[in-house]
Amino acid sequence: MSTIGDYIKKERKKAGLTQEDFAIRSGLGLRFVRELEQGKETVRLDKVNQALAMFGKEAVPGKKEE
Repeated sequence: MSTIGDYIKKERKKAGLTQEDFAIRSGLGLRFVRELEQGKETVRLDKVNQALAMFGKEAVPGKKEE
């Protein structure tokens, strides 16, 4: 999950948003945003997609990197 968390963090910073700003704009909790960016392994996929939607993206099945 850290790959998605890294992506969210990079895009959030590029947009000039703090974690708090991002949480408010995306409708997610600040704790969730922090945990996602820190690579927490157990997060809800619907919330991940809610975060990714801020950048026009969504999580979809793909080949696992080794």
